[in-house]
Amino acid sequence: MKNISAVLFLLLISFASCSFTKKFDNPDKDKDGILLDIVQYVLSKAHFSPVQLDDAFSKKVFDSYLKNLDAQKRYFLQSDLTEFKKYETQLDDDLKNGDITFFNLTYERIKQRMKEAEDITKAIFAKPIDFNSNESINTDYEKLLFVKNKTELQKRWKQIILFSTLSTYYTKQKEETTKKEKDAKYTPKSDEVLKKESVEATQKTLNDMFSIYNDITREEWFSVYVNSLTETFDPHSNYLAPDAKESFDRDMSGKFEGIGAQLQKKTEGISIMNIISGGPVWKGKLLEVGDMILKVGQGNEEPVDVVGMRLDDAVKLIKGPKGTEVRLTVKRVDGTIEVVPIIRDVVEIEETYAKSAVITANGKRYGLINLPKFYISFEDVNGRNAATDVALEIENLKKENIDGLIIDLRSNGGGSLKTVVDIGGMFISKGPIVQVKSSRGSRDVYSDNDPNIQWDGSLVILTNELSASASEILAAAMQDYKRAIIIGGKQTFGKGTVQNVVSLNEFLRQNDYGDLGALKVTIQKFYRINGGSTQLKGVESDVVVPDKYKYIDIGERDMPNAMAWDKIEAAKYTPWTNNGNFDKAMENSKKRISNNQYLKLIDENAQWIKQQQNDNVFPLNYERYKQVIDRNEEQAKKFKAIADYKSDLKFSSVTSEERKVKTNEDLKLRRDRWHENLQKDVYIDEAVKVLEDLNTKQ
Repeated sequence: MKNISAVLFLLLISFASCSFTKKFDNPDKDKDGILLDIVQYVLSKAHFSPVQLDDAFSKKVFDSYLKNLDAQKRYFLQSDLTEFKKYETQLDDDLKNGDITFFNLTYERIKQRMKEAEDITKAIFAKPIDFNSNESINTDYEKLLFVKNKTELQKRWKQIILFSTLSTYYTKQKEETTKKEKDAKYTPKSDEVLKKESVEATQKTLNDMFSIYNDITREEWFSVYVNSLTETFDPHSNYLAPDAKESFDRDMSGKFEGIGAQLQKKTEGISIMNIISGGPVWKGKLLEVGDMILKVGQGNEEPVDVVGMRLDDAVKLIKGPKGTEVRLTVKRVDGTIEVVPIIRDVVEIEETYAKSAVITANGKRYGLINLPKFYISFEDVNGRNAATDVALEIENLKKENIDGLIIDLRSNGGGSLKTVVDIGGMFISKGPIVQVKSSRGSRDVYSDNDPNIQWDGSLVILTNELSASASEILAAAMQDYKRAIIIGGKQTFGKGTVQNVVSLNEFLRQNDYGDLGALKVTIQKFYRINGGSTQLKGVESDVVVPDKYKYIDIGERDMPNAMAWDKIEAAKYTPWTNNGNFDKAMENSKKRISNNQYLKLIDENAQWIKQQQNDNVFPLNYERYKQVIDRNEEQAKKFKAIADYKSDLKFSSVTSEERKVKTNEDLKLRRDRWHENLQKDVYIDEAVKVLEDLNTKQ
């Protein structure tokens, strides 16, 4: 087996040393010009699929950059866009020449417009806020046009301020009601007091936001421009400014302190992209992927609106020392709004490792291995890695006389490629696991060369729309071999690319410019052993089970400039032959799913969530606004029954872990909670039924 020295964390990121030899040294160019020269060179020489620098490229950069600057269209005027428009097809030439005239123009203009917007908001707050407006606001900012003049801009800011104030007022009223329910002696604040507090909270939020924007350096604005160039190649090629590179390295170390969630900037707020196992959010089941953070408050302080705020600035508000409280105003996936208090903590790394459980059903025993990511340590050869741990869990489960095995890869965002190959080899005799193609067209086949099979019994792999990269490689290989039945959503995430992090300082003959940061650039693509890429299409499940992500945009296919799916030559492999019940097991499963009323409710909930995401117009009259939010929350109650599901399955730890549980109260609590969650997991229940069908004698 090839020893691949690549660590891929979450969405499969690869580290390698830069092999380019060109050195840059131009005393006539400033730091920005040199930076653009190096970025352009690395992208053209290293990217898997370099983009032609032409007018079409220029238009994409132009659109992306303006969206990054003013996605909610609350600063620029239409006249600004008209002035900018002459650069729309010129940016490719400017990039080649190191010309940053367009950046300088937009940088000065955005600072000017932000100062004007700050003055506009102060003027609005100088007058009473009308809670009985007959207007409405459209929060689908993509469909909004830039305003024609400052009068229209003032009207837009009035809508923004009123919408934020109504939301705060609604939340405060709910909090007062809750306090009264908990304490009959409590005297609720009057509506007038709550209105006054809500207006003051919105004003403080905007003051804080403008203060943050005033502190943004020119270098930080320039990194926005550079990223508008890189993301035109693909969504995972990014420029990491020096501060961002430090943050990236810190996150890659696996040490997390905060709430334990990964975030992404979106037009309508800060989106939860991933829940980190072992963190406060994971422990308390407080948030889920797709939730949108609207406001951030420190303890009992008034929350700060983060809609429209830069991601780095929002993250600074959310992060904090262990033991402190952050209160997030969250718009749930289903459209309901809730204040979620979270006590910050350090992620328990133990929960990011593989763990197993024994499932008892109808007198039979089955094994379950949960794998949150494909971890490895290249610095410590004796350190834990996913392959070694999974092998140990399989041996422990075999001692329990299991009749089938479930590998749970749901929400596993990726990890070490080496461990994927090792784990895949545990279920086959010998053969290829994945193919990798480089930007230069070379193809490598990574194979398992060990004839031993660690588990030759029935096998089910669970995935969902958040299973990415390394997870998709393992699921695809087992599907191609016909070794396992894949149960999950319609398809997995669809990220089939590898990124290399390159220090841009390496390209300077002598560095008189300071730290230039780094570039994360896509250099390789993954392919299944049948030749098809996992990019975009991911892995389609053999058995599709409804879940709440079914209809919403959440995968690689929904990202701008995502690389295309393609196919290469298939590797030589021999499918598994001991699977006579495969077709019957899948047929039975599909029948059960189609007749399962609980799963029909989940599908109905998924459709409703999609509908909620499409409803973006809100009244700015408080009573009508309250009716909309109350109606949404009332409709959401229908789907609360989803949390009431409980299977007849019994869960326990393997014997070796039971001994640890007896002397470790913390581990006991974590395992008890896990087993409780598993019993309420309809997907585990269906996976066990599939194993039963696979084991049925024909």
